[in-house]
Amino acid sequence: MTALRAAQALAGALTLAGLGWTLWHGVAEPGTALAFGLLIAVGELARWGARRGEREPAPLGAAGALAYALLGESAGLPTTHGVLQIVAVVVAGTLAGAVPHVARGCRFAHDHLVRRVLTTAFAAVCFQPLYNSGRLDAVVGYGPFYALFLALLLLLTALCDAVLAALTLHARTRYPYGALLRDELRALLGIGSAVCATGVVIALAVAVAGLWALPLFCVPLLLTQLSFRRYVAVRATYRQTIASLARATEIAGYTSPGHAHRVAALSRAVGRELGLPEPELTVLEYAALMHDIGQLSLVDPVPEGATALLPAAEQRRIALLGGAVVRRTGVPAAVAVVVERQADPYREQPVPARIVRVVNAYDDLSREAAQDALTALEQLRLGTARDYHPAVVESLARVLARGGVTGPAAG
Repeated sequence: MTALRAAQALAGALTLAGLGWTLWHGVAEPGTALAFGLLIAVGELARWGARRGEREPAPLGAAGALAYALLGESAGLPTTHGVLQIVAVVVAGTLAGAVPHVARGCRFAHDHLVRRVLTTAFAAVCFQPLYNSGRLDAVVGYGPFYALFLALLLLLTALCDAVLAALTLHARTRYPYGALLRDELRALLGIGSAVCATGVVIALAVAVAGLWALPLFCVPLLLTQLSFRRYVAVRATYRQTIASLARATEIAGYTSPGHAHRVAALSRAVGRELGLPEPELTVLEYAALMHDIGQLSLVDPVPEGATALLPAAEQRRIALLGGAVVRRTGVPAAVAVVVERQADPYREQPVPARIVRVVNAYDDLSREAAQDALTALEQLRLGTARDYHPAVVESLARVLARGGVTGPAAG
């Protein structure tokens, strides 16, 4: 938490310094500053429909900020804006684009602005002094070494952004920082690489063709961003469909209200605690939502749906029935495997199945006779010789000690 506050304080100091310096000295090349400020604002406006926790909710705005930080010439003429003006323009554009979202009642993303300011300032500090002093030209010139220098700078900037993103999530959720950082680094191969590449291309294009190059090179990324929003919406609908299917056991009276959703949210939090990557967390969440669907094949419902209290053979039979049902729903086969193997001895289970088994048992035990969390955990620890994996039980204990599901754990 101290590191996050230090990052926020640094971003605030840079913002105040940038705005103050720009107001005092005036805006250098106001046309260029206005064009890039508008580009960043448009990118922020296109955030409409973004989900909280999305790694880069405004890729066009991020690419525009990076391009302005790496801009050394415009239409063949050298630019004179400095690092502090870059920070001021980026902050102004980001805030201008956020106004409509705030007016619609959306919460302003302070963490998003902190990341944007710090990563842009980092790129600008590494590039602008070298370029404006002529030392970059003297050392690397404008050939392949210049491209290599930009690639190295982009890599360092992307790493800086990944460190900040993981730090923010760690402070909000208390999940292991190493696992969060690994997820962010994996994401660099996706939207992160597109943002970096577009930012460099915009800077190089404006250096040759002037500001007319902005719309030409920004439209493809904007269309990609809007297409990605539609993909996110489809994925959200897909998850809602699975969640609705999972509620069939509740509607039929086989499980208690909210059981599947509690198990799914807590399973995802435990998976995060254990360092599972995002694709495995998605499989885990879907499997946890549908873990009890095999009970629909039973003639007589299990009392309160508490399968953890049944004999092992009966648990495995219900799990196999559930896997057969899941395979007919069209969800990935990995989800069905987790559902089928949730009742196996833990030494034979994949990690997601271990998590579902432990969390499902915890929810069943904590509801039985109104036991508290400590009593339910103690019963799970007594079963670690065969039924429940010790590491998963201890991870669940740590999640519960922090207050259960926090932040975006429920996805």
